[in-house]
Amino acid sequence: MLTPGPVSDAGWNAAAYHGLEMVRDKLGAETALVQTKSPADFEDAFRDFASRGFNLIFAHGFEYTDYAIEVARSFPNTYFVVSSGSESSANVASITFNVDQATYVEGVLAAGVSKTGVVGAVGGIELPSIKLFFEGFKRGFLAVNPKGRILISYTGNFDDVGAAKEAALAQISQGADVLIHNADAAGLGVFLAAQQGHAYAFGVFTDQNNVAPDVILASAVTSTPLAFLKIATQIKNKTFHPGMLEFGMEDGMVSVVYNPKLESQIPAAALERAKKTEQDLATGRLVLPPSQLPSAPVR
Repeated sequence: MLTPGPVSDAGWNAAAYHGLEMVRDKLGAETALVQTKSPADFEDAFRDFASRGFNLIFAHGFEYTDYAIEVARSFPNTYFVVSSGSESSANVASITFNVDQATYVEGVLAAGVSKTGVVGAVGGIELPSIKLFFEGFKRGFLAVNPKGRILISYTGNFDDVGAAKEAALAQISQGADVLIHNADAAGLGVFLAAQQGHAYAFGVFTDQNNVAPDVILASAVTSTPLAFLKIATQIKNKTFHPGMLEFGMEDGMVSVVYNPKLESQIPAAALERAKKTEQDLATGRLVLPPSQLPSAPVR
């Protein structure tokens, strides 16, 4: 597995690592992990793993797509699976989680919780996929409160906890009382700001409720480990078909996990509305319209 950041981030990269562990434990696979520091490392890491005979290489981020497609041509017996990838080939698959379904639900919940009608979103790098992530939150929020405001800031990286905290505090100073992030390890700064500014927050990708249980209302969770295990099992059984693979609430791979410690602080009507929205998305009664953003996978 290649990850773009530390697997200790309790979010994006941690979810991938849990998947790697599950593949190892459930299938008895030999596994290896490398954190790539920059795009200069991508091709060498791919070639190293493939030349060592690994059957499957996960690359956890759309930024790996071009390198996977290129290297895969030289290793036709190795499968390359790119999270949030934008292309596929004979032995390259891209997987997308429709996490904007979960952030839509969080937006609906935020509208029912916010007393100011202002919410905030803090991202790392301003990528199309992260913009789409926030678009889901914005749509859910405005669906309930059409006159509400959403403040969006980007810190320019996924590691600077202090920068994310300052961005979140700036939003709180403008009235935001509910915050969401897509900033990987730097997301901790958003939780710290919420604690300091007496605001609520949402977790992402993994169940982050216990990271800051006094401020996190719920987490938008992708079942990355289960998806990775499913793919690895199919490869082991020789039933895998590469392509553009998509997972969402309909197949139980995306969900909202509420923080039981704060559930009592959510107005009953707001909680009921959010849970009904999730149920409607899971059963297909509610289908989110296509985003107006440029086509991009969700990270």
